[in-house]
Amino acid sequence: MRAAIFRKPGQALDIDTIDDPVPARGEFILKVEACGICGSDLHISDNHDGSGGMPPLKPDSVMGHEFCGEIVAIGPDTPTDLREGQRVTALPTIGCGTCAQCLSGDVRRCRTAKGIGLGDVPGGYAEYVRVGAAESMPLPAHFGKADGALIEPLAVGLRAAVRARLQPGDSVLIIGAGPVGLATAIWCRHFGARHVVVSDLNANRAAMAAKFGATDAIDARKENVVERFKAIAGGRPDVTFDCVGVPGSMQLAIDYAAFDSKVVIVGVCMHLDQVLPVKPVTKELDLIFAYCYLRQEFQLCIDMLDQGRIEAAGLITDRVGFGTFAEAFEALKTPNTQVKVMLEPDRI
Repeated sequence: MRAAIFRKPGQALDIDTIDDPVPARGEFILKVEACGICGSDLHISDNHDGSGGMPPLKPDSVMGHEFCGEIVAIGPDTPTDLREGQRVTALPTIGCGTCAQCLSGDVRRCRTAKGIGLGDVPGGYAEYVRVGAAESMPLPAHFGKADGALIEPLAVGLRAAVRARLQPGDSVLIIGAGPVGLATAIWCRHFGARHVVVSDLNANRAAMAAKFGATDAIDARKENVVERFKAIAGGRPDVTFDCVGVPGSMQLAIDYAAFDSKVVIVGVCMHLDQVLPVKPVTKELDLIFAYCYLRQEFQLCIDMLDQGRIEAAGLITDRVGFGTFAEAFEALKTPNTQVKVMLEPDRI
């Protein structure tokens, strides 16, 4: 099968042919319909020594953990109600299926968990991907080709909103209008936040937030974020989300936050950073960290899209095939106007 292969940090992905995956018991093989490029993949591909808090990616790895596809093979003696030909998405983790963590839906904490697209199991930047049967969820028939690949980033945003313990009427500031920031905006509005304000240095991205739940947007390159937010909401935010994850963005969220408010760190910073502790201490902030999602949160994203209670298809700004995928991947490492770029292996 064709796949986009990581060779070494800083080198463009190599489109080449590798062996097709084979399912073991409890596993499926999916024919990939679409796989989104995630910011964490961009960071990991440039991680030379593991200093970013994650081990370096092994040479010849295949990344990609935001995917959907059609079941084309089922492992022997796999207990499942799903069938070949069915369209599904799956958690990008294969758990044991029997431990307390797996049974509670928190598969990422399974002691034998294998991450898909992060070095353990080849990911969705390929024509086929191996996934866990227990971690797979069917997609509604009306879902578009890449809609199922949006479930993963939507689940990240949902987890952030859940961890924030939002209250109806809260005023929210989201720093960063990338896919995770926009997904967070969708859920904050869904859960009843009165003001959902998205700030970004890219004016085009900030403006796009209005399509996905944001009530206002701030061009951080030209406007004073705190003063503009006060003008909108009458004060500083009750909840501030850092959806950027670069050195300095956590401190920025702390600086913006109101006294006795919450700061939720969603963006994954993979570099050493500095925070001035006196700020969160004197403001008596609740610092909350959000990472990944539960299986039931993944399912809720499917259900809400299915019922039309949230809308997310517009997050996809670009669709590419293998012919231009490596170039598109590299382009996302520099400031851009794209939001979610999808690899569609069948696309010419």
